[in-house]
Amino acid sequence: MRTCIVVGSGIAGIASSIRLSRQGYSVTVYEANAYPGGKLSEFQQGAYRFDAGPSLFTMPMFVDELFELCGENPRDHFNYIKLDEGCHYFYEDGTRFNCPTNTNEFANILNSKFGEDKASVLRFLNKSAKMYEITKPVFLENSLHKLSTYLNLKGIRGIMNLWRLNMFSTMYSVNSKTFKNPKTIQFFNRFATYNGSNPYKAPATLNIIPHLEFGYGTYFPEKGMVDITNSLISLAERQGVKFEYNQKVEEILLKENKVCGVRVNGVDTYSDLVISNMDISPTYKYLLPKVETPLRVKNVESSSSALIFYWGISREFPELDLHNIFFSENYEQEFSKIFNEKSVGADPTIYVNISSKYKKDDAPEACENWFVMVNVPANEGQDWDIIIDETRRNIIAKLSRLLGIDFKNVIANESILDPRSIESKTSSFRGALYGSSSNHMMSAFFRHANFSSSIEGLYFCGGSVHPGGGIPLCLLSAKIVSGLISE
Repeated sequence: MRTCIVVGSGIAGIASSIRLSRQGYSVTVYEANAYPGGKLSEFQQGAYRFDAGPSLFTMPMFVDELFELCGENPRDHFNYIKLDEGCHYFYEDGTRFNCPTNTNEFANILNSKFGEDKASVLRFLNKSAKMYEITKPVFLENSLHKLSTYLNLKGIRGIMNLWRLNMFSTMYSVNSKTFKNPKTIQFFNRFATYNGSNPYKAPATLNIIPHLEFGYGTYFPEKGMVDITNSLISLAERQGVKFEYNQKVEEILLKENKVCGVRVNGVDTYSDLVISNMDISPTYKYLLPKVETPLRVKNVESSSSALIFYWGISREFPELDLHNIFFSENYEQEFSKIFNEKSVGADPTIYVNISSKYKKDDAPEACENWFVMVNVPANEGQDWDIIIDETRRNIIAKLSRLLGIDFKNVIANESILDPRSIESKTSSFRGALYGSSSNHMMSAFFRHANFSSSIEGLYFCGGSVHPGGGIPLCLLSAKIVSGLISE
């Protein structure tokens, strides 16, 4: 039986192991941590449970697909609910609105709250859906780095329609021409943060992202986000995949430009294929020390990172829901701070996720678990202790102002995740959440391919390579890798 080793048990590594097992490979996954999932993990903080990383769940069919591939009913192992509302939004002047996932209801709200023309809103969302359908066969479902992607009907149709994607305009410029209210523009600009980018620089192609929420909907796994990891680990084990925890891969072994295995704790283990789910930059730096790192990996701009406060809250807030956004007053300045000054402004946009709204045992009775995140630059040696202290004060002041409460008095316990700890826990280069940013019209082409062009049998999956970061794209990267291998 042919063998495959997967380096890392992030969501893309797990999905790759399942797909390769179904192709008849004997698969072993080596994970440096004591737990699987990478960023998609959990921890307990006193009486409060937290999902450590990703909190937005869209396109669940990509998870279901893995169960179906193995001949199993997804609902026997993994369940989720569809949300009627995507997020609650709060602006500095006191404006609030709850965002329904139904497009007609959403257009009505933007009309009544911000004076936007309902037909214009619906046209924008319809174009978002069409842009997604154009990009899907070329940019998302296949390798950008294989000629076969372009030499078929879907690929040719996608290439012929690239002009519709607004690649040469920024997200902000298109949104500011489409909508008249600054609050609406800010709302749609926020979708650039879904892959760690700057809407004032990123191409308007990223306006496909709203379609993921409005077209496919948003969901919540009944057992929390970590159940995506847990259910897929169990599925992989049922397929015969072997997981080795606390086993850090030290090097990918090569022989005459061909993969032959890995070295773990000084012991060489041989394999026909190796798939690295590790961030692409440390993969080259640490696991392939004799291989020249490609320039597109060396010179790429990192995506944003995150500063996260996990707060056990001693009371409930009925005006909040699972997803909540407290916008900054000056959005352009906020992104300039992050990407130009490599710092954090005094008024960051705050994202608050409260899983106990749907999973009641995540917090004690009449309490809530708050995952409080602000976008920050990747780690380039900033004094994070000072940044954390200042940002914490600014967050508490903003939440106190907008919620009408002295917020520091309701924080029962706390832990913190910053770019340094993100990097140390997940091997994400500089703690960037999505690998490279998409702040250039050619960013999709700059991402590393899902295979090595110079080393036979070496493949790459996860958020730092094609097609990008976030749970759906990581699952698609695993699908692309398995397709390349099957060829």
